[in-house]
Amino acid sequence: MAQKRDYYEVLGVDRKADEDTIRKAYRKLALENHPDRNPGNTEAEQRFKEGAEAYAVLGDAEKRRRYDQFGHAGVDGPQGGQGFASAEDVFAAFGDLFGGGGGGGFFEQFFGGGRRGRGRRGTSLKVDLELTLEEVATGVKKTIELRRAERCDVCAGSGARPGTKPKRCGTCGGHGQVVRSQGFFQLRQTCPACEGQGQTVDDPCTNCRGRGSVPKDAPINLTVPAGIESGHTERIVGQGEPGEGGGPPGDLVVVLHVKEHDVFTRIGDDLLMQSRISFRQAVLGDEIEIPTITGETVTMSIPAGTQPGEKLRVRNHGLPRSDGYGRGNLVVQVQVNVPKKLTGEMEELLNRFDELDGGKRGKKSKKTIFEKVKDIFS
Repeated sequence: MAQKRDYYEVLGVDRKADEDTIRKAYRKLALENHPDRNPGNTEAEQRFKEGAEAYAVLGDAEKRRRYDQFGHAGVDGPQGGQGFASAEDVFAAFGDLFGGGGGGGFFEQFFGGGRRGRGRRGTSLKVDLELTLEEVATGVKKTIELRRAERCDVCAGSGARPGTKPKRCGTCGGHGQVVRSQGFFQLRQTCPACEGQGQTVDDPCTNCRGRGSVPKDAPINLTVPAGIESGHTERIVGQGEPGEGGGPPGDLVVVLHVKEHDVFTRIGDDLLMQSRISFRQAVLGDEIEIPTITGETVTMSIPAGTQPGEKLRVRNHGLPRSDGYGRGNLVVQVQVNVPKKLTGEMEELLNRFDELDGGKRGKKSKKTIFEKVKDIFS
C-alpha cells in the first residue's frame, strides 16, 4: 500500500498556516485539478481527491489537532479520516464549502454548480431475447419492443409544473447527501428531504405527478452478429430508465438465448445432425443430399464401408467462427437402416451373402465384403 503524503505538503502550506490560508490553498489546488478542466487525466483526478482528503483533515480544527499530534494514524480509520473513492465523493462533501461572491460556492462560480444537483443515474434494464439457430448462422437485426419510463415532455423532465422550477434542497444544499457526525465518525447519507436528488418540487407537473418521467413504448433496434452464443449479453448504453434530477440514463442489457433446433445440435462452431442410410449405401458407398442451416443442400459422399454411428464432415457448413475467420463444419452422424420385415427373396439374398462372407453354411471366402455384395447384386 502506498504511503500517504503529508497533508501540509499536499496543500503546499506551512504547518502554522491559518484556516483562511488552508482554504485558499485548497481552492487553488481544486481548481487546477478539477475533472472538468482535465477530462480523462487520472493523475489530475488523483490530485483532486488527495487535496480534498487533506482539506477534510486540516480544515477541521479537531482533526487537525489529532493529525499534528499523531500524524495519519490520528485521523485514519475509526478515528475519523476521510478518503474519497471518486471525484463525485468530493463534490458531495465540498461542493458548497467556499463563498465566491454573490452567495454561490466556488464550484458553482467556476463550474456552473460543481456537479451539484446532477441527480441519480437511471436504472439499467434487462431483457431476454430469443434467437433461432438460423438467425445465429446469418446474423440478424431485431427490434425489441420495450416499455420504459421516459422524460416527461410537459415538464422536460424537471417534475415541476410548466412555468415553475424545482428548488435547491434546503436540507442538503443541493448535494443529495447530508453529513452526520456521531462522535469521531462522519457519515454521509442520502438526504431524507429530497431523496438524493438535490432539489425539491413544490408545484409538481400534473402529467408525470412530479416524477419527471412517464411510461412509454420504446422500440429498440439491435444488430446481432452471426455466430453469437446462448447466454451472450449486449449492453446498449443510455437506453435504460432516465436519470433523476438531470442524472444520466441507465443502460439496456439484452441477454440472448438460442432456441434448440429440431435437426441440428450446436457444438461450438460445428453443427451435428443425424442421417439414415441403407445397408447397401453403407457397404458400397454413395452420394446423398444433406440440408444445411442456411436452407441450402449440399452433396455429401459416403465412403464404402461406412460403419453405423460414424461421423462424416462437410467442411465450412457450420456456424461462423467467433474469431470472424471462416465457418465450422457440418458433422453428419450416419445410422444404417435395418429392415424389420423381409421378403423371401431378401432372406435368400442375405443368406447367400452370409455364405459368401464365410458364415456357418460355407467356408470362409477370400473375397472382400465389397466383392461379395457386388456378386449378390450383379
